[in-house]
Amino acid sequence: MTDTATPAAVRPSTPDTPAAPGTATPPGLLDRLDARLVAVAGALTIGTTPLFVALAGASSATVTFFRCLLAVPLLLLLGLRAGVRWRFHRRHVLAGLFLGLDMVLWSESIQAVGAGVATVMVNIQVVLVPLACLVLFRERVRTAFWATVPLALGGVALAAGIGDAHAFGDAPVYGAVTGLLAGVAYAGYLLVLRRTDQPGSQVTMLTTVNLAGAAVALAAGLGTGTLDLAPSVSSFGWIAVLAVTGQILGWLLVGSAIRRLPGALGATILLIQPVAAIALGVVFLGETPSLLQLLGCGLVVAAVAAVARTTSPPVTRSRTACASPAVDGPVRRVRD
Repeated sequence: MTDTATPAAVRPSTPDTPAAPGTATPPGLLDRLDARLVAVAGALTIGTTPLFVALAGASSATVTFFRCLLAVPLLLLLGLRAGVRWRFHRRHVLAGLFLGLDMVLWSESIQAVGAGVATVMVNIQVVLVPLACLVLFRERVRTAFWATVPLALGGVALAAGIGDAHAFGDAPVYGAVTGLLAGVAYAGYLLVLRRTDQPGSQVTMLTTVNLAGAAVALAAGLGTGTLDLAPSVSSFGWIAVLAVTGQILGWLLVGSAIRRLPGALGATILLIQPVAAIALGVVFLGETPSLLQLLGCGLVVAAVAAVARTTSPPVTRSRTACASPAVDGPVRRVRD
């Protein structure tokens, strides 16, 4: 989402049901656990997302359509159990369209360049969001941020296997391009949600986002003729596991932990996710990125970490679009 290409807890401090003025929301089970351990568990859970995408062995549109669709009834059950009121916002639909595009492109990247490299690529959104904020909203960025841009771009070029005869992947350059475009789409998802001023439930927001994401995958699959509405039992099983883990469980863990951690620490812990994706790809999928590709992945991760540390957390929760993804929400795949 990162997911992973997964819906992020954009404002994880917002409760699903607002507490009455002057009252405190009772802590849940996750809130009573060590936030660092919960964040690590969430990052590792989301790190399995590209593994399940690859194991599903289905088209990118098919995986995205079913992972979003299967998440909806689970989210509705969570909402009913918590007594959440449904609040529909049009911007949540727009955010879901961006996220659906992100998931389709990211799944395409996984098939072209491997689960590990594709996951690192999509984390480039952490660099893209401040740039978009500068262009669209005239938000200033720190001078130190500009040093991360060439670092990230150089890492992407190496990870894409440009000029590397030993690059892993059926189409590493194509995988890099789709991975980068997925990062752009995910940045759009974050920007839209952070411009949404209406308060609302996290569960209902994620439900709307997933429905919109499924619609994007449906359109992409029908348009390209790649949508399989009757995947094999094996494929459907892996997608179902993905919907429960990377699509819901991972972000519930991250959402619980990230609001209780300093911004830089939370962002650093979440870098476990792309690293875990590379390791899982090597162990379970037999992926063998070249040394130059691994070096490129390292440069991208270093750039993401640098952005997290050069963006200071706001004193109060800001509703501006440019709150850093590393501070005001979990780092993707994520994507999961």
